[in-house]
Amino acid sequence: MSIEAANWAYAEDFIAEDRVLLEARDVADELGCAPVLPGAGRAMQVLARTMRAATAVEIGTGAAVSTTYLLRGMAPTGVVTSIDVEPEHHKAARRTLTAAGFAPERARLITGRALDVLPRLTDAGYDIVFIDARKSEYPAYLEHAMRLLKPGGLLLMDNALWHGRVADPAQRDQDTTAVRETLRTVREDERLTTALLTAGDGLLAAVKG
Repeated sequence: MSIEAANWAYAEDFIAEDRVLLEARDVADELGCAPVLPGAGRAMQVLARTMRAATAVEIGTGAAVSTTYLLRGMAPTGVVTSIDVEPEHHKAARRTLTAAGFAPERARLITGRALDVLPRLTDAGYDIVFIDARKSEYPAYLEHAMRLLKPGGLLLMDNALWHGRVADPAQRDQDTTAVRETLRTVREDERLTTALLTAGDGLLAAVKG
């Protein structure tokens, strides 16, 4: 194992996940969805806690691994609005959030296609927008995120390195190209203060000025 791979593995294992998260990962595997990895999830939790976030939008619920990380970092009355196209994902997510001890009103789960739901959400109404759904739609999600974020709000995007494909110019499939395009747009947007973290599968974090 290379030094880089060893460092990555050490960082991912630095904080052990509890039973709730481990069971949610098992359910996610059964459902065929890939949740945020531990390093990125804990980074999200830390960032949410630092800003005392009260409102968040999550694009892609899965079995609520990332939802749990966000809620554990947010203010005690914080609410996550989480969108997923699969009803079965939301059933699983509700079980995860109940097991984690969150009251039902802490998570507003909306079943539907994200690009149909996002236009109905309030402009400048959210402290955090987290993107983790269909990669080919990342550029469109970003447009909505910029509208939804409050000034000083935090944009988070999972799979920002997309299994090492983004950094390889030879990789030009639709998903990789869409993620790469989104990163370029964020980097060039003067309204955003941006960092690209190697946690998990890459976590983009950007504050809207």
